[in-house]
Amino acid sequence: MPADIATVAGVEHLVAEVSKHTPHVDILLANAGATWGEAFDTHPDSAFGKVMDLNVRAVFNTVRLFAPLLQKRAGVADPSRVIITASVAGLGLGTLGEHGTYGYSASKAAAVHLGRNLAVELGPRGITVNSICPGFFPSKMSNGLLAMTGGADAIGKGNPMRRLGIPEDIAGVVVYLSSRAGSYVNGAAIEIDGGGLWARGDLMSPGASKL
Repeated sequence: MPADIATVAGVEHLVAEVSKHTPHVDILLANAGATWGEAFDTHPDSAFGKVMDLNVRAVFNTVRLFAPLLQKRAGVADPSRVIITASVAGLGLGTLGEHGTYGYSASKAAAVHLGRNLAVELGPRGITVNSICPGFFPSKMSNGLLAMTGGADAIGKGNPMRRLGIPEDIAGVVVYLSSRAGSYVNGAAIEIDGGGLWARGDLMSPGASKL
């Protein structure tokens, strides 16, 4: 059911379509996102605004408008789950310089903080809210930046685990947060980056500005 969640009307359309098929939602994954890379001095306001709208405002509206469906079967022992896809760029330095992703980094920091506030707000309603913070994973959105910053192999070798992430690395954390094992985890921001964010000297290395 495609929908443009960058607009409230788009989210309302999605909720209406989902409601035709199910009276409740147990797990909501807020995963849509966008980025824009450009130097600081020429970074366009329109691009910054587009990224912030989709990565932060749309997350809030999606959770807000799906909340009634999330509450339908929510309970203390088995809460409904909201999982926000943030990024390690929201926890440290993002990409700087010629391909700076200033809006992306700011938006992911905002998404993490939003998730923590929603965790406290929605916990009493039987809904947990957590964020996952991936590092560099090869994807449609990141492949261009990977190519411009040395290539996937070179970036991977700079990680403490000597590789980039693979889909299973994210899937395992999502399954954990969605399962009974994660029912008491609320307000967390889980890094999935092989330890790259905390690598010794990371903030001074060339790779530090490419998270």
